[in-house]
Amino acid sequence: MTPTSPGTLNAARLGSGKPLLLVHGLGASWASWRPILDDLARSREVIAIDLPGFGDSAPLEGEVTIERLTDAVAAYLQAERLQDVDTVGSSMGARMVLELARRGIGGSTVALDPGGFWSPSELRLFHLSLRASLPLVLRLQGLMPQLMGSPVGRTVLLSQFSAAPLLLTKDVALGEMRSFAKATSLYDAFGALVNGPLQKGAPQGTPPGRVTIGWGRQDRVTLPRQAARAMALFPDAELHWFERCGHFPFWDQPSETVKLILERTG
Repeated sequence: MTPTSPGTLNAARLGSGKPLLLVHGLGASWASWRPILDDLARSREVIAIDLPGFGDSAPLEGEVTIERLTDAVAAYLQAERLQDVDTVGSSMGARMVLELARRGIGGSTVALDPGGFWSPSELRLFHLSLRASLPLVLRLQGLMPQLMGSPVGRTVLLSQFSAAPLLLTKDVALGEMRSFAKATSLYDAFGALVNGPLQKGAPQGTPPGRVTIGWGRQDRVTLPRQAARAMALFPDAELHWFERCGHFPFWDQPSETVKLILERTG
């Protein structure tokens, strides 16, 4: 596959109005946002991108780091004349939109359960848990339709990410699992999260727009206590807690997630 050129990313665009950029997490693609895409598109022009090496975007040439992935998003925004776009990110993507805000790129920011705020022991746990689960997800691809169609299968494979995996639809769950198999930069990005530097902060008064950090109370990937570290590094940010919610608020609390995004980026 040809490496990603500066400013070139695959994106799904729908709706009309003030542009809103969506940045997915590790192993995912733009399609991760499907549970809330239509609701957001009723009010905004939604631009959901595939990061380099994920979905239908070609991988980066050379080393994969969070900084270089963020550089690729910044180049895309410049090429599309979207430097002032409001941004929303999930997990790894949430860390990236915080980094864009730290750099002074974009308008208002909503970061949902961002990575990059682990303690050393939490980072080791994250490493061990995903090092075990990622190969399992890839090995079980042939059985995914049956597993995601089964309440037991969804519970076993998705409890790390959702507080209520039984409530997820088969299509949402299967789509997410399929995206891992397509992600050519999955392990490189995972390595960047584990071995790279933690997220830097933004001194008070420096982000250009309103910054909101959302966190699920039952998040088992980026633990809720990490929110305090994120807020210390982004002192101008506002914190929103999602009750009865795991790592993906748009899975467990989709209506609340839409409301938060539209209110904080309006």
